[in-house]
Amino acid sequence: MTQTTPPPIPTLIPDSAPFSAEQRTWLNGFFAGLLSLDGGVNALSSEETAALMNDVMGTGAATPRGPLDDGDDGQTPWHDPAMPLGDRMQLAESRPLRRRFMAAMGQQDCGQCGYNCEDYANAIVLKNEERLNLCVPGGKDTTRMLKTLYAEFGAIPATAKAPATVTTPDAAAAPTPTRDHPAEATFVSRTKLNKPGSQKETWHIDIDLARSGIDYTVGDSFGMFPHNEPALVDAVLAALGAPPDFPIAGRPLRDVLTDGVSLGVAPDMLFQLISYITGGERRQKAKALGSGGDPDGDAATLDVLAALEKFPGIRPDPEAFIEALDPLQPRLYSIASSPKASPDKVALTIDTVRYKIGKRARCGVASTYFADRIAPGTRIKAYIQKAQHFGLPADPSTPIIMIGPGTGIAPFRAFLHERMATKAPGRNWLFYGHQHRDYDFLYEDELSGMRSAGVLTRLSLAWSRDDNQKFYVQDRMREVGREFWAWLAEGAHVYVCGAITMGKDVERAMVDVIAAHGARSVDQAVAFLADLKKNHRYHTDVY
Repeated sequence: MTQTTPPPIPTLIPDSAPFSAEQRTWLNGFFAGLLSLDGGVNALSSEETAALMNDVMGTGAATPRGPLDDGDDGQTPWHDPAMPLGDRMQLAESRPLRRRFMAAMGQQDCGQCGYNCEDYANAIVLKNEERLNLCVPGGKDTTRMLKTLYAEFGAIPATAKAPATVTTPDAAAAPTPTRDHPAEATFVSRTKLNKPGSQKETWHIDIDLARSGIDYTVGDSFGMFPHNEPALVDAVLAALGAPPDFPIAGRPLRDVLTDGVSLGVAPDMLFQLISYITGGERRQKAKALGSGGDPDGDAATLDVLAALEKFPGIRPDPEAFIEALDPLQPRLYSIASSPKASPDKVALTIDTVRYKIGKRARCGVASTYFADRIAPGTRIKAYIQKAQHFGLPADPSTPIIMIGPGTGIAPFRAFLHERMATKAPGRNWLFYGHQHRDYDFLYEDELSGMRSAGVLTRLSLAWSRDDNQKFYVQDRMREVGREFWAWLAEGAHVYVCGAITMGKDVERAMVDVIAAHGARSVDQAVAFLADLKKNHRYHTDVY
């Protein structure tokens, strides 16, 4: 009589399951018998087997929860760029770690980090993103808070940055240009928009997208990688006492200082580095600055050059110095053109930033790059940051109200060009304001022409410096509140573009208009505005 070896018992309980070896053996046998699996391991799918195990053992869902599957309710009451960081963190205090990461962000969803605020937070929690210093609007405060939170589930990465401007060989051929794989566009021209006498310096910029692979829709933003001012780079090199051709990852130090690292606000890591190579009172001062202190009351004014000058004579190793700096982030600008009206071209509206601290003139990196340092025909690295709920309504007959003082007019110029090119029947109302009518009426001729042609149904203006009493777009909104409410009641979408503080002032004016002309209490008006936001009828692009 020939003995046959019984088939092995299928392994249904993994070794990682929380059972002893004897328990796993017994459970494997139990389920094999229960399922009559005489070698037929595929009789049930893994999902069906798991479900049966849950029924018998009462263990609930078999699939382990991931780091983003934490049962959070999805509400983000801190997602307000005007809210102080401390208040945001207090609102998120009892929430999962990923939500606290999000609350620490700048809340602008600007995309300069390559994400929106929520996605950046999730990428950190998933450990897909090691850099904790990418949030430009949040600055040092956000970076410090992210490091504190990161310590809850792992050591802070040894390096907090990656080169932002190094382009891989196939980047230009990428089918969709992105922040990490930008394309090349061509700078065409700059035209000053202010008239003589203005205290502002605002430029209309034209860029050629032909052969770049870049396309966009109105409401999107244009991302570009600027270069630091050459004079500032030279001054940093002199303060550092290092040769311009010192090799950093195969590139000359001067090139890395030009397009690889930020020379703006001095990061904590720079002061920490300085504290390692100096002594005495200077070491204590550097340590204090590196931990958020302000021993001399000048911390807010210290850029990289000022930090070096504050500790004269230090000579950090150039590689360690570069490692201590933040990456030079791309800059984003609202697009002021329509691809339907100007194919293969993009227009921007840019205020030039220039100011003085002490005796030293300082300037905005990207704004002066466009205003002073770039010649027609220059190729620039660029990409498109898609808008989040800041596009025209799907129905071209829907009326729109646009509120955009100063350079906030940029996306609304694009909206009007688009509606003119597509012959959209919807009515268009623009609220525009600036300092002086005679000097600062940006795109005056264009807007007047659109008004005459009927494309711009209404144009409401506000000038803050023409009279003794300042008058802003929110004041004009209240003044024409009855008509404003009538447009809202007829289904108009409202768009706001500009500074964060202006955006909050406009919201307050909206509540006043709704309450006064919509026969509602203030609380009901606030709820009405919240409903407009929920239904994507109130859109903001603030910075």
